Amino acid sequence: MRLCLFSGSSPGHQPIYAEAATRLGHVLADADIGLVYGGASVGLMGAAADAAQAHGGEVIGVIPRFLVEKEVAHNGLQDLRIVDSMHQRKALMAELSDGFIALPGGLGTLEELFEVWTWAQLGQHTKPCALLNINGFYDGLSTFLDHVVAEGFLKQVHRDMLIVEEDVATLLAVMHNYQAPPVTKWIKQEHT
Repeated sequence: MRLCLFSGSSPGHQPIYAEAATRLGHVLADADIGLVYGGASVGLMGAAADAAQAHGGEVIGVIPRFLVEKEVAHNGLQDLRIVDSMHQRKALMAELSDGFIALPGGLGTLEELFEVWTWAQLGQHTKPCALLNINGFYDGLSTFLDHVVAEGFLKQVHRDMLIVEEDVATLLAVMHNYQAPPVTKWIKQEHT
């Protein structure tokens, strides 16, 4: 089993974020769950990868060539895959993974998570998508998503597809037991 990590290329301003990334890397390795991530040596990405690898875990980095050239690639990985574009990066990460976890991060983290969650909503995969809500980082996003449901732009069944937990062990247990809903996004013209 492998889980894909989306997370910041920055460590953030609070040490708790890097501590959580390190803990996640340790827990994944100890549970014999491989880590697939963006292939960088920096930020929360690098912290999780270093921790997993230090505990003997499988770590696969996927990075586009233009980021390698900016010298952020993690050269200490046993499996670093270099691709030509961000689109290829995301496609390969998704193909290699059995589920997706987002740690705190910025635009790239949110974009990656929302894309795979959208794919799940459209029935393109049945893999769990999750937020590791460290220090309440994703509280505002969760509130906003509830607002999107209340305003009729997201069905509750699709909102419920996004797992949100504060503890790594609890998150992994919920992901392990996840079953995608049989409901699809498609609606009939008369419902628009």
